[in-house]
Amino acid sequence: MTSVFDLAPAVVPVVVLEDADAAVPLARALVAGGLTAIEVTLRTAAALDAIRAVARDVPEAVVGAGTLLTPDHVAAAREAGARFLVSPGWTDRLLDAMRGSGLPFLPGVSTASEALGLLERGVSDMKFFPAEAAGGTAYLRSLASPLPHARFCPTGGIDADRAPDYLALPNVGCVGGTWMVPATALRARDWDEVTALARKAAALTA
Repeated sequence: MTSVFDLAPAVVPVVVLEDADAAVPLARALVAGGLTAIEVTLRTAAALDAIRAVARDVPEAVVGAGTLLTPDHVAAAREAGARFLVSPGWTDRLLDAMRGSGLPFLPGVSTASEALGLLERGVSDMKFFPAEAAGGTAYLRSLASPLPHARFCPTGGIDADRAPDYLALPNVGCVGGTWMVPATALRARDWDEVTALARKAAALTA
């Protein structure tokens, strides 16, 4: 199966949308800035419509669904056209649903035991969440030796200043964040600002 890390550049925007009408221009602004993988979180009523619109109208974007909590979320995200799946944590039922979807996925972990549980299930690509609150770069660095096969997408509390430190770690495949889609720009529909911030984020390398 294709990995999320194969689909995503170094930085994945994590988007919370209250209005599905903003999804297409936002996705186009992010793609114009060089960020082609976009995680739309299922935290609002507009999320599935937003994913559906981006999948239909912005084919150059790789739209994914985040904050998946149940197997029903997985099914709905896949039906809407999501091309990858992300959860803040995992259970056996949720993991089975994500794996059964046929889509690349990142189940969430915040401890070594949770990561080890995924490795036992044959899953090596994971979301590390909430990254800063769960120990940040120091914690991830400490996992690299005992869990060499685990690769992480840390998300939560990461900004433009912190992202390079995460990307420099050998067990980090990409980072997720919201700093390139600030709420003020979304409210103002300031797509030029989003593109400018995305361009700076896309320039970050490990």
